[in-house]
Amino acid sequence: MSLRTPAPGPRKAGAAPSTIPGGHDAGRPLPASVPSRADGLVRRMRELLGGPVGRHTVPGRMTGTFFTPMRVLILLTTLSAIVAVLLKSPCRLSGWGQPTVYYAGCYSDWSALYGGRGFAEDPFAPFAAGASFEYPVLMSVVASIAAVISQTLPFSDLNPSLAYWDVNFVFTAVLWIITVVVTAKSAGRRPWDALMVAVAPGIILAGSVNWDLWAVALLAVGMWLFGGRRPLLAGIFFGLGAAMKLYPLLILGALLILAVRSLKWAPFLWAALGTVAAWLAVNLPMMIGNVQAWSVFFTFSGERGPGLSSIWHAWDVTMGKIGGPTINAEQLSLLAYGAFFACCCAIFALGVLCRYRPRVAHLTFLIVAAFVLCNKVYSPQFVIWLIPLAALAAPRWRDFLIWQFLEVLHFWAIWMYLAKGASGSEVQHSLDDTFYVLAILGHMAATAYLMFRVVEQMLNPWEDPVRASLPGGRIWRTGNAGQGRVAAAARLESLGFDPSEARRLPVDDPLGGLYDDAPDRAPWLLKAHAPVR
Repeated sequence: MSLRTPAPGPRKAGAAPSTIPGGHDAGRPLPASVPSRADGLVRRMRELLGGPVGRHTVPGRMTGTFFTPMRVLILLTTLSAIVAVLLKSPCRLSGWGQPTVYYAGCYSDWSALYGGRGFAEDPFAPFAAGASFEYPVLMSVVASIAAVISQTLPFSDLNPSLAYWDVNFVFTAVLWIITVVVTAKSAGRRPWDALMVAVAPGIILAGSVNWDLWAVALLAVGMWLFGGRRPLLAGIFFGLGAAMKLYPLLILGALLILAVRSLKWAPFLWAALGTVAAWLAVNLPMMIGNVQAWSVFFTFSGERGPGLSSIWHAWDVTMGKIGGPTINAEQLSLLAYGAFFACCCAIFALGVLCRYRPRVAHLTFLIVAAFVLCNKVYSPQFVIWLIPLAALAAPRWRDFLIWQFLEVLHFWAIWMYLAKGASGSEVQHSLDDTFYVLAILGHMAATAYLMFRVVEQMLNPWEDPVRASLPGGRIWRTGNAGQGRVAAAARLESLGFDPSEARRLPVDDPLGGLYDDAPDRAPWLLKAHAPVR
């Protein structure tokens, strides 16, 4: 059975439609979705894990036990964080020197920038005159706060870089847990999809490379709040995320598509207002007080050439071997921004023209994935941006594990490629350029495959496991607002479940918020859809 349990993010209290039949005790409560029933790969492996869930259990509704799904997810995330620390032990014990930092796969911008950008001498180096810290304002604030804390620790004088790394990793571990919890709450009746975030190899390996998990957590919280029908507050978190890394801004494109389809502009405009207000609140003081330091990030991004592991860098490496033309910085800006603009146009057209309303997670994943593939650089930690979005947009373990396998190969390929040029490196321990390029193409192909799977779900929503788990999972229409909820309640009652569950749950999009159950009003979408059976 595809109907499962618990509720998504916070929702404002409000009266349920009076047309919903049944009372609170009219039927059984909806159980939670469990992977051993809902996911094909896990279902085939369940005998190795102890067999399927019992027929008479009620997943997600536990009494008398400490190990609730949320606590298990937090525990597994904590264990993953411990594994991540242990994997970085070569650098924590011996320092972040070359070539060990590459051979051990423990490179971290935290340690490199602590001395390289002046944090050792001045914790607030990013805000000083002549600063060269090439990151957005809020990330500069976080980096400075971490420097202040690390320098007050009693052991910091023994190894300042290690103290700085440790402080940043503690922050990252907390943010990782927050992201997992929020993803579970955002997954509708599929809280176990957050397990993908809790044990993701991409986060275990790359979570300590940079401060990206701050932006990931802020975007995740914002999406959860938007699903809880709080678009202004959600926008504030989007804006804070954009002040850490620009990519959280891209969710506004997803919301714009839903606004165009429904001609319901208020949720999008409130979210956009919150985003702009929060971003300006963080950036304006530095723009006014030290515009040179504020502009370093934008100048650096605009003038940089092909960065590591981008498709553009793969081209340059290949051309370097055969003597072909390479891409300069000016050409790169035109190519990268042009390619991303073309992808956005294609996603916009797909989103506003496809027969059934896409989910917020679908559109956000596609836009962010397109940005990652077209960007001037693909740093190893960029995979972290996509992991929570993939868990919400395309939660199938087979696809996820294939993607993560290729991302892990790429993670090691980039370090072995860099090791080749490091002092003290040995040829037999380095990676040939051909394999490095193949690793880039492999991770790009895996990401593109996930995008294909998301598009497939948009065009065939009956194949969407998230929608199938919700009360209105097989009800799509362009009728009057609220009719989907009424139909969902009737469906629940016909299956012997409590129809009042439809009052507090999303109809077919856990993150849709005010767009969940919103009818399509755009003229080209007004033609009635045939019911899906």
